[in-house]
Amino acid sequence: MKNISVIFLLLAVLTHLANAQQVLTIEQCREKALESNKGLKMSEEKKVETENLRKVALWQMLPKVGATGGYVWMEKNVNLLSDEQKERINNMGTTVQDELSASLREQLSDLPLGGELIGNIVTNLIANSDLSSSLNNVGHDITNALKTDTRNTAFGVVTLTQPIYLGGKLRALYKSASLMNHLSGIEYDKKREETLIAVDEAYWQVVSIKRKKELAENYAALLDTLNHNVEQLVEAEMATKGDLAKVRVKLNEAQMNLTKATNGLALAKMLLAQRCGMPLDSQFDVSATPPALSLTARQDINMDSVWQNRREMQMLRISDSIATQGVRLAASTLKPNIGFTGGYLFSNPNLFNGFQNEFGGTLMAGIAVNIPILHPGGIYSVKAAKAKRREVAYQIEEAQEMIELQVNKISYELELAYKKLDQAQSNLQQAEENLRLADESFKAGMCSSSDLMAAQTAWISAKSDILDAEIEIEMNSIYLKQAIGK
Repeated sequence: MKNISVIFLLLAVLTHLANAQQVLTIEQCREKALESNKGLKMSEEKKVETENLRKVALWQMLPKVGATGGYVWMEKNVNLLSDEQKERINNMGTTVQDELSASLREQLSDLPLGGELIGNIVTNLIANSDLSSSLNNVGHDITNALKTDTRNTAFGVVTLTQPIYLGGKLRALYKSASLMNHLSGIEYDKKREETLIAVDEAYWQVVSIKRKKELAENYAALLDTLNHNVEQLVEAEMATKGDLAKVRVKLNEAQMNLTKATNGLALAKMLLAQRCGMPLDSQFDVSATPPALSLTARQDINMDSVWQNRREMQMLRISDSIATQGVRLAASTLKPNIGFTGGYLFSNPNLFNGFQNEFGGTLMAGIAVNIPILHPGGIYSVKAAKAKRREVAYQIEEAQEMIELQVNKISYELELAYKKLDQAQSNLQQAEENLRLADESFKAGMCSSSDLMAAQTAWISAKSDILDAEIEIEMNSIYLKQAIGK
């Protein structure tokens, strides 16, 4: 029996531990939200993206080395000589011999004595010589030397390109990419700030509803006690059934409000769970400790400092700098572009040694210059970029006005919340005293249950007003910190 009792005790303890709810602090909720927020993860990837784009822009200013190669098969060779030219070169000995013989015969025949005889003798000597065959052999050697074997061609080139001056385009691109990287960092900080504020809103909403639920439970308990007391008075014929009916109506209203508070708390916890990246059906509780009201109602606020610290203003100033680089980028299309190129070209057959079947190559270097002469599109691009920059300037002015209005509005709301808290605390003191007197009078039979319920309602209302004022101060303090860029 003892063993069975121990087992049941252990099972009860384990069940209690399993059903025990985790109590989350606001710091834990913030950590969970930062770990699970998809928007923050996207912002982190955006930072990585812009950082790599900045590196890409940097490498645009540095030398680039590339290599290109290929192989080509052709059915026919490349011929440097036509068929007619080959025929003439191959038979140049015969041609020279015939022309030389004809020329000498013509010139010698003009001699006064024996010219024709001498011409025939010389012509026969030339005809019987090796001149024709020797020159024909030379011609064959020339045509054979000019034959190419280009049916199988391999080629390649290694190049180095270095921009020298592109009208300021590369520098503008690099500065724009750097500014975009900085902008993504600020966007990440802004998204982180918005995430924390959203979690704080949900957390304090849960705290507020939880404390109001506790107030509703206390109020329902008071009315339940009053209902029990009035029932006894009705039995003693010291109160009417009408008095009991009024109490029960109030008790039903209190129980309905308690049900609404319970449902509202469940929904508020779902919202907090969603913003913390937890399942919506997560079982947890929050610390219901009242917020620490450490801020004063009004602060001396330097708007210049606010405009300097606000994320939105920082983003707009970066956008203005990006627009400035956009003007320079557009203007670069109207300026000369200068670049250096160099490399090594090689091929087989060797283009530099009579198309021999071997690899051969050569170094090369050059300067390329491009000067825009008629480029009206670039002019309009500059005008459009300048208009964009002026647009951003107007956005900055408008944002300054809206931020100043927002800061003043939140400051006044914070001051009003402190006044509400002071008034609610004063009302609570009076309501507590009134409730004490009404309770004593009711027990002494000197006041009705309606008077006691009115005192209880006033007390609950004062407690609820204090809670609302405390939460309002906490949230307005958070909003004010965000508004002034802290």
